[in-house]
Amino acid sequence: MAVIEDVRLLGTELERSYQVYVRGRLKFRVKQIVYVAFSLDEREMGFAFPKEERAALVAGEPHKFRLPSASDMRFNWVHADLAALDATEARELVVDAWRMVVPKKVSRAYDLTHPGGPG
Repeated sequence: MAVIEDVRLLGTELERSYQVYVRGRLKFRVKQIVYVAFSLDEREMGFAFPKEERAALVAGEPHKFRLPSASDMRFNWVHADLAALDATEARELVVDAWRMVVPKKVSRAYDLTHPGGPG
């Protein structure tokens, strides 16, 4: 079972990333782009994810993932139940979401310094 503390430090250590609280909710940003956000009760994590792949992700593991609300379907976004994820999987989702909002050279530099992934 993943918890918010499993990814908090990672979200602040990724290059160009910083944490903010918006109406009591923890979010990670690069510039003004939110790539991860947690629900108020910290049970759910929303994260950047390619639109064209999200239906397959949700269909493949509906106990873990769900589509965003109808008004948010225009964004590259998916929601995950933290209790259904393990800590490593949660960290991998955060890094993959971060990759979507940083330049390729920044994500390549991360890969060189972290060949085993976020673990």
